[in-house]
Amino acid sequence: MTLSVYSPERYMNEALKQAKIAYEEGEIPVGAIVVANNRIISRAHNQVELLNDPTAHAEILAITAAAEALGNKYLEGCTMYVTLEPCTMCAGALNWAQIDAVYYGASDAKRGYSLIGKKIMHPKTKINSGIMADECVAILQEFFRNLREE
Repeated sequence: MTLSVYSPERYMNEALKQAKIAYEEGEIPVGAIVVANNRIISRAHNQVELLNDPTAHAEILAITAAAEALGNKYLEGCTMYVTLEPCTMCAGALNWAQIDAVYYGASDAKRGYSLIGKKIMHPKTKINSGIMADECVAILQEFFRNLREE
């Protein structure tokens, strides 16, 4: 499959690269990127274990880096690509950041923000789910399978 320069799959592949870094570091493999004007302005992966910080989710770290890159706390005109449905904490942060759109791969039936209602996201934020879901689910399943075997 040929991916266009600005396709959601191309950007989700970049988020998956971040998830693979998290996996290699022993973190739950979630990766996120933020795109502005068809350019990646931040990349992040879970660093909860490394930083000993329960808030060090990929989305939070990507939001922080994007805000710094833009010099603005609002991420208007930006899109986040994340491999796993944001939790309520991350959805709240995305709301405060006023991001334009969120694309996520795998749904999170245990901790995803949609469990408590989609109103937690900013009303203007466009949500797109299931982008490369099979690949996003596969890395998570492999990680937890290996964890159980250890």
